[in-house]
Amino acid sequence: MFSFFELSLQLNGFPIKKAKAELRKIVAFSEKEHQTFVENKKREIVDYHLKNNSSYRNFVGKTNFQNWNELPIMTKKDFQKPLKERLSTGFSAKTIYVNKTSGSSGDPFIFAKDTYCHALTWASNIHRFGWFGISFNTSLQARFYGIPLDFIGNKKERFKDFLAKRFRFSIFDLSDEILEGFLNKFETTTFDYINGYTSSIVLFAKFLQKKNIILKTICPTLKVCIVTSEMLFENDKILLEKQFGVAVINEYGASELDLIAFENPNGEWQINSETLFVEILDEENHVLPNGKEGRIVITSLFNKAHPFIRYDIGDIGVLDTKSTQKKLILKKLIGRTNDVALLPSGKKSPGLSFYYVTKSIIEDDGNVKNLSSNKLKLTLLRLNT
Repeated sequence: MFSFFELSLQLNGFPIKKAKAELRKIVAFSEKEHQTFVENKKREIVDYHLKNNSSYRNFVGKTNFQNWNELPIMTKKDFQKPLKERLSTGFSAKTIYVNKTSGSSGDPFIFAKDTYCHALTWASNIHRFGWFGISFNTSLQARFYGIPLDFIGNKKERFKDFLAKRFRFSIFDLSDEILEGFLNKFETTTFDYINGYTSSIVLFAKFLQKKNIILKTICPTLKVCIVTSEMLFENDKILLEKQFGVAVINEYGASELDLIAFENPNGEWQINSETLFVEILDEENHVLPNGKEGRIVITSLFNKAHPFIRYDIGDIGVLDTKSTQKKLILKKLIGRTNDVALLPSGKKSPGLSFYYVTKSIIEDDGNVKNLSSNKLKLTLLRLNT
């Protein structure tokens, strides 16, 4: 079926067809084939960056390696320098995908993916959403996200929403009056699924609870709700499923990497072992056995533009003892949560709203731009009015 979304990726230089074909091949591997694939990709990506990335070569302190466990652990603090100093040879800002992290850990930075790696990220999304009958070609998304506050960034995001069959509910103001408008939109629109920040969606569910409304009764096309970016607590999941009348799926990801884990139809939080290699380490950087709690450390197996090799994402987790290398199950995640901010105007706004403030003022060296106090006040005022 024709897809404006996939066509837009192709036209922007992201080879989505090739990426989807490779992902299908990886998914079809046997357990033994998958183990061989991962070991080969680990060796390949490290060798590539040691040869082509001076920043990573200096970080490791050598030009080759023998033992995976001897490779040093990368953290967000290691990326607090201009992007051009971190790119591999042959890549420039014009030939890669560039974005900024949310800075929820306190160390925001600009990152890059090569075009094929970014296409694989989308292929991974398409594959996993498909588990629940969601098609990026035809399914209409109710999107609970922020949006850039600057004019050009705002219009670009709206255009991408159009191509990707998304209607965006801005989460900067979640007062009852605004949520009433959200409810009216659901009454008149054939949404297939909800996707967005956990705290925003929970606030909407609490609003529905006060009104004693089950969302699926007024929007019968709704199939599933997929929450992301923040922790989903069990009592909130129960609330969401009750008030929405559909299954609630938990997603765990990082913009600089990919989807990390996605709840499968069996209710298991399945790790993305197709494009990532995930380890659980102790404080001395020793690999822990499944079932033990430790730091989540991730390697991006395909990103040649920018190394994310044994990268400590800043979260704590536990892998299920029944995991295999091909089917790793995240049993427990102890990650960051975001509070809801009550602004002076009376608006309710998720803590992640301020990501859209900091995102606009992060320089390429990872530092905050030297904005005039008036400009910063104006940016914050737009959230508050």
